[in-house]
Amino acid sequence: MTELDTGEPTAREPQSETGGRAHASRRNFMRKVFFASGATAVATMAGAGAWAAMADDATPTAEASGAPSGAPSGGPGGGTGGPGNQSITEEFFGLTTDGNRIDDLFTIHSTKVATAPVISAANAFLAGLTDTQKTSTQFTVHSTEWRLWSNIDSYERQGVSLADLSDAQKALGTALLKAALSADGLETTEKIRKINQAAGEAIGNTNSFNEDAYYWTVMGTPSDSEPWGFQFDGHHLVINYFVLGDQVVMSPCFWGSEPTSMEIDGETVTVCHEEVVAGLAFINSLTTAQQAVAIESATKSNESMKAGAFSDNTVQAYTGIRGNALTAAQKKKLLGIAEAFVGRAKADAAKVRMAEIRKHLDDTYVTWAGGTGGDDAFYVRVHSPVVWIEVDCQAPGPLAGAYGATQGSGATQKHVHSIIRTPNGNDYGRELLRQHYLTSPHHR
Repeated sequence: MTELDTGEPTAREPQSETGGRAHASRRNFMRKVFFASGATAVATMAGAGAWAAMADDATPTAEASGAPSGAPSGGPGGGTGGPGNQSITEEFFGLTTDGNRIDDLFTIHSTKVATAPVISAANAFLAGLTDTQKTSTQFTVHSTEWRLWSNIDSYERQGVSLADLSDAQKALGTALLKAALSADGLETTEKIRKINQAAGEAIGNTNSFNEDAYYWTVMGTPSDSEPWGFQFDGHHLVINYFVLGDQVVMSPCFWGSEPTSMEIDGETVTVCHEEVVAGLAFINSLTTAQQAVAIESATKSNESMKAGAFSDNTVQAYTGIRGNALTAAQKKKLLGIAEAFVGRAKADAAKVRMAEIRKHLDDTYVTWAGGTGGDDAFYVRVHSPVVWIEVDCQAPGPLAGAYGATQGSGATQKHVHSIIRTPNGNDYGRELLRQHYLTSPHHR
């Protein structure tokens, strides 16, 4: 069952080239490719009204030919969202093990998560923007803009960048992050940006690498009853945050850094350490026989991520060791990997998410590649019906010179990419959004 995923901003006005970016050329091309793929499964939606509600206000005419739409037919897809992989040629379907989604995993129900502070902060942020900034920033809740994120520095983003904002407007954005994230989550976002700036200074390229090249978009209108959300998107940092009533879906979220530790103004700033430590703690809790099942390769390639940017429909079979083969202590170590990511949301939202993950713990698989020593580069994937996590130690990239490395010289813990997703169609809260349009009386 597929979902129509179209979108343009709620209004369009000429946009100036501010914040060190050219705005829309690549995005417009990607939309044309996406729209050309069509929507072939309308009849399977079991509700034409839901299709009408999810169709965007102004769907452009297709001007390019794309790949077939519908459920994904290919294998695992690109990890980095780098050049040559920045396109959407399918409707959103979600991560699956075989191209078929599992039904009834996600339902609209009360979770008692306090979303009022996030709604208030988002309204304040939008109110603080100029009319032109708001036009550039706000999209419909079902917009394709959700999917057009990337972790690379050179990607041409939409929305309003921190570089485009006054100090007062930046403070309103920080308040929105503070309302949505835990103290650890907020600190992680700030450290990623701080290292990005310092590393850019170290290699003499702050045009590409700085703390202000991060962009805000808001999808829909903040509401306590209607679906909406926001995206914060930049180099090594992407947060997607969907809200429906008191339900929150915080995925996909990408967290990374190069380097992961750096001396800045006399202080050592370290980030993306929790997921590395948790991964190593898990693999080293296994017996030799269990490691033989979990470890698919003793060597680590320069890049292993399978469901990074522009890989929303990745098909990946379960591999590695299954949760039901673990002891209670080992299961706790496995949950520790999830907690490193989930704990970046507010405590109440994190509690709901962890309960969801625990429910499927016996059907959770862990796959490992690389070494198991404290400083070894590795890749780990945690995969269940409701959560997908990847931690990928990568080869030195464009910021290698900031820590005395040579670009492409071999995977290292100094350059980490990591991501958390919700398989089976609920990334970006899409399954909840579909159910909302099907069941809400005013959408029928």
